[in-house]
Amino acid sequence: MAKKQRVVVGLSGGVDSAVSAHLLKAQGHEVIGIFMKNWEDDDNSEYCSSNIDFVDAAAVADVIGIEIEHINFAAEYKDRVFAEFLREYQAGRTPNPDILCNAEIKFKAFLDHAMRLGAEKIATGHYARVRERAGAFELLKGLDPLKDQSYFLHRLNQAQLSKTLFPVGELPKTEVRRIAAEIGLPNAKKKDSTGICFIGERPFRDFLNRYIAKEPGPIKDEKGRVLGRHQGLSFYTLGQRQGLGIGGVKEKGAQKGGNEHAPWFVARKDMANNTLWVVQGHDHPWLLSPALRAQDASWIAGPPPAAGALAAKTRYRQTDAPCRVQPNDGTHFTLHFDQPQWAVTPGQSAVIYDGEVCLGGGVITTDAANAPA
Repeated sequence: MAKKQRVVVGLSGGVDSAVSAHLLKAQGHEVIGIFMKNWEDDDNSEYCSSNIDFVDAAAVADVIGIEIEHINFAAEYKDRVFAEFLREYQAGRTPNPDILCNAEIKFKAFLDHAMRLGAEKIATGHYARVRERAGAFELLKGLDPLKDQSYFLHRLNQAQLSKTLFPVGELPKTEVRRIAAEIGLPNAKKKDSTGICFIGERPFRDFLNRYIAKEPGPIKDEKGRVLGRHQGLSFYTLGQRQGLGIGGVKEKGAQKGGNEHAPWFVARKDMANNTLWVVQGHDHPWLLSPALRAQDASWIAGPPPAAGALAAKTRYRQTDAPCRVQPNDGTHFTLHFDQPQWAVTPGQSAVIYDGEVCLGGGVITTDAANAPA
């Protein structure tokens, strides 16, 4: 990109966005930093790092020699992301708020604000790439396979991608850290943030307790035996192993060498009967799905891909799983996997790939396995 442009960079306080801003300035662009404050309910809490992150972002801007502006998107975030997050959890699903935040805040509210500042492009520290081919824009995986974040960006559209730069998408994380140290960035060794911004490092169940009422009910195994009590179906996710509060169940007359002490996994959430179904063994059939259905689909090219053989991720950091895609209409699709997938979770996103190209995806509604009777 030879043309020098005004680029507004989302500075999070982390090293990836900091190096992104540095690289763009080194290329001769006019760079402006924006710090987005998306959550303010816990400003004085030990779990809210927003104030520390802004100090780090401001220190980065000072070293790089760019202006930084502090923008509060907390109201938009609460309306567009957090409200949906709570609705999904109350319905027994497991949403991914980072995906919604990218679609609604970082590449909508932030993009709109940047355009009002006269920006020609925005940039973030995501590990992904944009490629223009024949007048259309493609979202590609980041070149570092351990850091690729295209999964979280699959809801972006042509208009958004046409205005977006991902400067670190071509780099391995080790190189990003090296550049940060070389130019003396104060956050060069800052630990990568994990989890959801409004939850921080606090225990997840403690956070949900503030917003969702507990409705305890039975925990049952595949034979219908009651093994214990759950705290409320919203607090559990499919495939969960820790925090169930149940031990092994030993049947009378069970042969030695049985699996009575094998770990338990959450396999189903029966909202109608407020029952949590659990199974023993990682590869229990109830945990394996040969197919899934998804809704609320978003396709980067605009129209859905043609039916055929592609690959998909049903969760971040998962290896691409070969599958056949059947678009049912513009907003629904079905995936049939070559190999059954583990703990396919309603509310999570199924994201579809053609090699390194992210085509889009949708929200998982159900897998093809039968719910317990």
